[in-house]
Amino acid sequence: MASPDLRLIKKYPNRRLYDTRTSSYITLADVKELVLAHEGFKVVDAKSTEDLTRSILMQIILEEESGGMPIFTAKMLEQIIRFYGHALQGVMGSYLEKNIQTFMEMQNKVKEQSEAFMGSKGFANQEAWSQFLAGQAPVMQKIMSNYMEQSQKVFLQMEEQMQSNARSMMSGFGFPGVDPESGSEGRDKPGKG
Repeated sequence: MASPDLRLIKKYPNRRLYDTRTSSYITLADVKELVLAHEGFKVVDAKSTEDLTRSILMQIILEEESGGMPIFTAKMLEQIIRFYGHALQGVMGSYLEKNIQTFMEMQNKVKEQSEAFMGSKGFANQEAWSQFLAGQAPVMQKIMSNYMEQSQKVFLQMEEQMQSNARSMMSGFGFPGVDPESGSEGRDKPGKG
């Protein structure tokens, strides 16, 4: 069952969501508000107690993507779908999660900077605020560009390490082109290839 600090929401067969903390029915919009408020919750099937939290979160994302300005392009969704069943599926999930966390940290820094800029009064004049935001866009683009380059390098290093580990594991099986002593491909040794 859910830990005491998690808000328990039960989903009934009629698709209604019941918040056990407030003893009332809620909507997906209410669940979205819990997410935005950083409130921990767990959604379970009322009969089987199966955890449905991910399914409910996916429904919220689907609603958000259907209206307004979507975050995911069709090409991006196609690429994500291609990772299901792939050997790197678990790595991809972790990679995306870390990237989103880093982006959130950068967003919080910009928010802190803007609050510092606005001062103790809680507001700045419109012209000063516009100048601040205009200056932040190029800075954020540069930060994101540098981050993406670093992220790509880390991903390539991880891929190279995985290939190296695979060669080392396979070297004992006598596969053609793999040097059993070093675990590397034979063409890497002087005089071969």
